[in-house]
Amino acid sequence: MAFIAQNMSALAYANGFTLWAYKSTDTLAAIGAAGYMNAAANMVAAGDMVMLAASDGGRILRIGKTGTTVTTAALS
Repeated sequence: MAFIAQNMSALAYANGFTLWAYKSTDTLAAIGAAGYMNAAANMVAAGDMVMLAASDGGRILRIGKTGTTVTTAALS
């Protein structure tokens, strides 16, 4: 599937940082794939974090952003 903006909500915001929640029926691998969150480029900033609920589990992702390219990395 594709990123659905309506499934992403801001949970907290302070000093230019936002903690997001995103729920999807997609898998963790699909959501972590290159380009999945590019449609959120106008919403997110580098350093933001996303609490993710996917069809096969959950994870916290850190957002990277360059222009309209959004990357994600799982926290270890």
